[in-house]
Amino acid sequence: MKKYILVLACCFFFETIICQTKMTKKENGFPLTILTEIKCSSVKDQYQSGTCWSFSTASFFESEVLRINKKNIDLSEMYVVRKMYELKGIIFLRMMGKTNFGAGGEASDVLKCIREYGMLPQSVYTGNTEVDMKPRHNEMDNVLTAMVNAAIKLNNGKLSPDFLKAYTSVLDTYMGICPQTFTYDNKLYTSKSFSEEIGIVPEDYIPITSFTHHPFYTKFILEVPDNWSNESYYNVPLNDFEQIIDNAIEKGFTVSWSSDVSEKGFSFKDGLAIIPENDIEKMKKEEKDTLFSYPVKQKIIDQEIRQIAFDNLSTQDDHAMQIVGIAKDGLGQKYYLVKNSWGEEKNDLQGYFFVSASYIRYKTTSILIHKNALPKSIAEKLAIK
Repeated sequence: MKKYILVLACCFFFETIICQTKMTKKENGFPLTILTEIKCSSVKDQYQSGTCWSFSTASFFESEVLRINKKNIDLSEMYVVRKMYELKGIIFLRMMGKTNFGAGGEASDVLKCIREYGMLPQSVYTGNTEVDMKPRHNEMDNVLTAMVNAAIKLNNGKLSPDFLKAYTSVLDTYMGICPQTFTYDNKLYTSKSFSEEIGIVPEDYIPITSFTHHPFYTKFILEVPDNWSNESYYNVPLNDFEQIIDNAIEKGFTVSWSSDVSEKGFSFKDGLAIIPENDIEKMKKEEKDTLFSYPVKQKIIDQEIRQIAFDNLSTQDDHAMQIVGIAKDGLGQKYYLVKNSWGEEKNDLQGYFFVSASYIRYKTTSILIHKNALPKSIAEKLAIK
């Protein structure tokens, strides 16, 4: 692997499973030591779709099934996309177009799908009619957007009684009809009974964020465009936020992670997301050229810096991924091992990359975790049992 020395630390310190990711070694370059890595499913490719939120959170729940029931399972990302598009359309019409409509979403949407509709395995519902089964949603997204906008503008503001039938038919055409029942491992299921069978209890999962414009240790509706369903998030101080992520990984839980990825320090190709102490914009050319080649001191991110970025809109809910491990660089700085949904070919880490703790503190919009991943002291402050 170009630029990295990856040393798997001895597992005596952590009761966790080492995931067999396809990582190689190079004799010199950017040293990173993986301290903890949690077993997870294979890297998928969201391809030409804006459905990272579904891919990352489905992967998160696949890890949960493996943790809870020791079963490897491939969940249908597109089933969630399909069911949420139905809800988005209905909410958009009821709100007379005064809400977000599009391909984006949040980790909480997958939780909503499991809670209200259940889940399907990938083998039962691929959600694609293309030969290679890769999601290509540009045309579908545009057709659906045009439909809901037209429905609001036409008929003097009154909705046609045939609209929802037509809208659902478009989803059927592009994504396929959702089965009412199906057979999996020689057993008959509905989507609800299947989600119960694999051991996912929606009430056990909580979304968390960290911002000062709402009181800490309370819940509020996170004001980001893709939170179209107005889900509420627990709000904690930034140091608690980082502690929650660390505690989760060290106890064998993965983390569904939503973040802004527009920073110049984010380079999936180079396998890194960093916030250098020195401003990248002010760096000399030679500094920029080696930015992802050797460890650099990371900027200290506090609550105020984080809040300013959110308030001035430079932090947006761009992308969702899955945190599956903790590492450190040659300077002793903390990083997180992250699984992405852009396929295995986009970088030398076969779809994974490393994110500095500074980047996590600065650019994270929210996380989704199992409630048992909370440190006891923080769970008590949030009144979560």
